[in-house]
This record gives sequence, structure tokens and C-alpha cells, in this order.
Amino acid sequence: MKTDSLDSTFSHSDVEIEQVETVFQGFFKMERYTLKHRLYAGGWSNTFQREMMERGNAAGILLYDPKLDQVVLVEQFRIGAMASSGTSPWVLEIVAGMIDTEQSAQQVAEREAVEEAGLVVKRLKAINSFMPGAGGLSERIFLFVGEVDSSKAGGVHGLEYENEDILVKVLSREQAYSGVVQGQIDNAAAVIALQYLQLNHMHLREQWS
Repeated sequence: MKTDSLDSTFSHSDVEIEQVETVFQGFFKMERYTLKHRLYAGGWSNTFQREMMERGNAAGILLYDPKLDQVVLVEQFRIGAMASSGTSPWVLEIVAGMIDTEQSAQQVAEREAVEEAGLVVKRLKAINSFMPGAGGLSERIFLFVGEVDSSKAGGVHGLEYENEDILVKVLSREQAYSGVVQGQIDNAAAVIALQYLQLNHMHLREQWS
């Protein structure tokens, strides 16, 4: 078996799904799969069950001011952080939102910048996409970095009917990246986006000057 390639060894055709049941429907949907799949050594696995949370996809955008070398982050309450030992339930994040409309990931990112931070994105660049929890979560997050005027940032934002209470914070790029290094910023989307910015900020500042 060839093991020196980034390509996946198997594909969807190497999985047999026998049954899918909805076991919970609330803010999120949980489904139970009964399935089996091909094995690396040949043949098939036993039939087994896995639960998966059907959340949909999301878009996240790191708001960056290349002139002032500052980033705009948002802080809000997160139930998952409340259940995580040793962390505050209020999490410092990049702007993000669910892709639950006919809008593209880019359009959702631009929309959320206005709703969550009150800022209009001037220019936008795709970073990458990633799966935050492939072991039991269907979500894929599409990441962007967007040019903004951070001098206009501040205040509390969010949609009241969605129970959003979002505080805008403006930090220097170095201060934000230090938060990643020191573990103060520990959610995946923010970590990935800020690491990207740390590696590419000089190029972005030249490109967006």
C-alpha cells in the first residue's frame, strides 16, 4: 500500500451506510450512523455506530488593519467554553457565522463583519478551510482575512433576536499573536487565522498599501 501521498487512501465508495437515525433535534441536530468501511489490511470492518452532530458550515474572517497593523477580535459567551475546565465562558474569537443562506462563504464573512463588529470589509483574501472536529462534527469552516479600518472599531454588537452580546476588541497584531503563544486565545479558527497573519502580514501590508 502506498503511504507517501497526501491523497486519502479511501473515498466515500469505501463506506457502506446501513442506517441513519435522528436521535436529537434542537439548536443542533444529532444523527446516529450504522456503518462499516474498508480496512487498510483488506476486507471490511465490523458494523458499528457513530453519532455525528449536523451543524452545517461556517465562515470566519480575521479583520486586519494593514496601516495600523492591528486586528479586530470579538468576545462573547460560549457554552462549550463554560464546560471546558479552567477557561472563561467568554471567548476571544474572530468574526464568524453560519452559512445557512444562499450566500457564499465570502458573502457570509462580509455580512458577519458588519453584524458582529460594525465594520465594512474593503478587501478580502481566502486563507483555507478546515474541519474542527471530524470525529463527530460535520462542520467545515472557511477562513478569510479582510482589510478594515480599525480606528472605527469598538462597542457592543450582535443581533438581539439571536441572543448575541458581542464586545469588539482592537489589538495590535503582535499582542494578538502573543495571546496565541501564551494560550489566552485557544479556539481553532482564531489560532489558525492569527498564525496565518503572523506568517503573511508583510505581504498583506504590501498588497493592501
